[in-house]
Amino acid sequence: MSEAAGITEHPGFGVMLAWLLDRRELSVQELADRAGLTANEVQAVLAGEAPGEGLLRRIAPAVGFHAVDLFILAGLAVPDDMAPSDAAAERWVPDIVMDAVHLSSAERRELLRLIRSLPQEERPSVFGAKRLASHAGPGGRVIRMLHYRNLSRMGIAKLLAVVTPTYLSAATYGVIGDGRKELTPRLVTDFAALLGVNARELAALTGIHLREEPPPPASDAMDAAVLLWETRRLSADQAEHVSELARAMRGDSAKGHFINLPGS
Repeated sequence: MSEAAGITEHPGFGVMLAWLLDRRELSVQELADRAGLTANEVQAVLAGEAPGEGLLRRIAPAVGFHAVDLFILAGLAVPDDMAPSDAAAERWVPDIVMDAVHLSSAERRELLRLIRSLPQEERPSVFGAKRLASHAGPGGRVIRMLHYRNLSRMGIAKLLAVVTPTYLSAATYGVIGDGRKELTPRLVTDFAALLGVNARELAALTGIHLREEPPPPASDAMDAAVLLWETRRLSADQAEHVSELARAMRGDSAKGHFINLPGS
């Protein structure tokens, strides 16, 4: 799959899958075995056949992706059951993660255990992904992946400023999402850190050329990505409770947030 700068046309899922198989050093048969598919089913997708929902669900863990991310990268509609549990929780999600990265590693693990232990509540309504003028381009796909972490544009701006070197306005992420501002290698690398996705792979799958191998994300950023993913299961009330706890764990220092904490 070409990584030339400026590519915005979606290459098709078959091309993306072929690149991932090469990256993982997996044969068609090995992927089929891992995903519980036949080699013919995998080969058909590689040849250009549109993947069905069931096939994508099976392929995702076999190639090391969250299924929701693979649906978005493939340019397909995300099934309702893959959305965050409660869109109203987005008010609290950025604060949970921003306060968490100011804690020690042990405290972050404690917070993560709490989030995972909370009972799964019934969805209050169908999640309505934020509407972008165009979400087919590379920028739109990446912003949509963050929206499916239950982040608003303001939430994206806050978290990236604290967790990565990228410091942009919320409005700028809207411009990126609708394709009026191109992704840069720096943006892709920082988006990948927050998404918990390999930066080289995100760049290739969005058509962005990285001239140098990006450094691995800081441990704080990796923890932030895991926490961000796990908060998708929280209701608004649960998220508010976790946010209050994370702030209390910070104690007297919980008056603000350091910018780009992992690099400080």
